[in-house]
Amino acid sequence: MRGWLLLLLAFSAAPSWAAHAYAQFGDIKYPPGFTHFDYVNPQAPKGGEFRLVPPTRPTNFDKFNPFTLKGTAPSGLGPLMFESLMTGNSEEPTTVYGLLAEDVDVPADRLSATFRLNPKARFNDGSPVLAADVVHSFETLTGKLAAPQFRTIYAEVKKATAIGERTVRFDFASPNRELPLVIGGMPVFGRKWGAGKPFDQIVTEVPIASGPYRPASDRLGRDISYVRRADYWGADLPVRKGFFNFDRVTYKVYLDETARFEGLKAGEFDFMREFTSRNWARQYKGKQFDSGEIVKRAFENQNPGDFQGYIFNTRRDKFKDVRVRQAIGLAMDFEWLNRQLFYGLYKRVQGYFPNSEFHADGLPKPDELALMEPLRDKLKPEVFGPAPKPSSTEPPGSLRDNLRQARALLAEAGWTYRDGALRNGKNEAFTIEFLNDQPSMIRVVTPLQAALKKLGIETSFRTVDFSLAQQRMDNHDFDMTTRRIPGSTAPGGELFELFGSKAAETNGSANSWGIADPAVDAILGKVVAATTRPELATAMRVLDRVLSHGHYSIPMYYGSAFLIGYRPAGVMLPPTIPPYYDAGDWALTTWWASPTNK
Repeated sequence: MRGWLLLLLAFSAAPSWAAHAYAQFGDIKYPPGFTHFDYVNPQAPKGGEFRLVPPTRPTNFDKFNPFTLKGTAPSGLGPLMFESLMTGNSEEPTTVYGLLAEDVDVPADRLSATFRLNPKARFNDGSPVLAADVVHSFETLTGKLAAPQFRTIYAEVKKATAIGERTVRFDFASPNRELPLVIGGMPVFGRKWGAGKPFDQIVTEVPIASGPYRPASDRLGRDISYVRRADYWGADLPVRKGFFNFDRVTYKVYLDETARFEGLKAGEFDFMREFTSRNWARQYKGKQFDSGEIVKRAFENQNPGDFQGYIFNTRRDKFKDVRVRQAIGLAMDFEWLNRQLFYGLYKRVQGYFPNSEFHADGLPKPDELALMEPLRDKLKPEVFGPAPKPSSTEPPGSLRDNLRQARALLAEAGWTYRDGALRNGKNEAFTIEFLNDQPSMIRVVTPLQAALKKLGIETSFRTVDFSLAQQRMDNHDFDMTTRRIPGSTAPGGELFELFGSKAAETNGSANSWGIADPAVDAILGKVVAATTRPELATAMRVLDRVLSHGHYSIPMYYGSAFLIGYRPAGVMLPPTIPPYYDAGDWALTTWWASPTNK
């Protein structure tokens, strides 16, 4: 998991132990008593302001509670305000160190994890962080008034018990090595937040949380500023040294891409990640870039590639047949898009876990077959063959040839062209509404729209604002849309929320596809039960095979670097760039103000 994260590994038959850190696989890099992570500047001065824009889908915010389904919380609320029992770093994918908890104890049977809280930990109202607050956070997040994904994420955690004022134990339904990691990354908030209101009615109340910042104002709206707490309890912790260096952090929201870029040039903010290749190639030039007033830089990383694709809502009858989904996928011409629209900047997404050890390629290896064989009666025969690759129009291939294949698949599925449209046995025309909240996507979808028209499929593009798009996605009220899932170095229980059958039936879940496959559920169980990194990789590759053969998505593209524009007059960067990081979070947490930014 990313964001709120990780925790622990129990070796051999030792009865139980406590530790400052925990690694799910492999060694712990930093020993007890370490002073700071290597990729930060522990002497970074505090002060100044950091101004940035949300990475995607900007909109006004209408609540301060990020854990409920309805409404939109402001950017930055999670990393700046909420803390967890343990925290990870950008070097070790599956290792965590104590934050709110001083140490963790896991018995040999791995059916529980006990955390001892740091007695110095304080919320922003001055009250101590106690075991009762941790229990309250768990019970609230897994209750019916919180967003449903939390019930999926913590489904295998049976209960939380305060066994002392600052000691809390979590009991697990199975001896799963990842469960302590999951619960160690749970956000913790104070019991007094909302003053007893039902959780879904806590809207305007600023969170009672332990993080280093608080909102500068309690007003809802568009832009938001956070100010660093002078009384922040954890400033001297080794996991916080060199982090959170700005006195003030401001998120500027622009509802228009052009206005946002003009804001960067005008000095209205300091940092922006660019997601549109055309903008990167054509706009980031001119005297301000030539003079160094604004820096255009592609930051390399070792992250797994993001998944991005057009996704089908298989709850719709017209998308239930895999041959239909496969046929529509054949209508996408990535090579033309990359050449004509993307300036050759992107790579084609391969599977669901591109550019990682979790990507399936070619025929199943012996370790994959060993996992797949017991599931043979649940798997399609073709899963035992080569992993599917997205269609290509590179010679000798062509879009024309791909569309011929698509027409044949559609005919097999009962869809034929007549009376001016592709129709089924009930004479219903095949139409698709493409839901999106980013007008810039229209130019990307239009070539697919034109190709589908040649098959007799009419596609309409419905652009709505973010809040309405989110509402429709939460209710699974769409035909097709785009989806981006950041790559993960440590996949685990959150995959149930993305691909599990239970999530498919739950409004507000991340299983937008509606994937409900017993084989997928069984493989997800193998993922979270892995005891070594190779076992995890094997299970993930099998998952990639099964999902890819399901043709639930049309793989799109990803970039191998973060495309960043920033103003160097206001900020300073650490000398070391970590291997695994999100550009926005890295800048937010480890950069610091320049001498002129006061």
